[in-house]
Amino acid sequence: MKILWNIIGVILILIGGLWFLQGLSLLPGTFMVGQTQWAVYGGIAILVGVGLLIYVNRRKSAGSGK
Repeated sequence: MKILWNIIGVILILIGGLWFLQGLSLLPGTFMVGQTQWAVYGGIAILVGVGLLIYVNRRKSAGSGK
């Protein structure tokens, strides 16, 4: 189950990065280009992905030390 949550966290970070860069017009390609709301959504997705990775890996490693 830990692997699944790690994969979801990485996917959130990658998609969030894509949305962030397109929202700032640094990456062309879709309707999101130049829309600052997508930069905000991307930043949120990145933070959620990083938080998920930290939570899953810290939670599992803390229990194994006992």
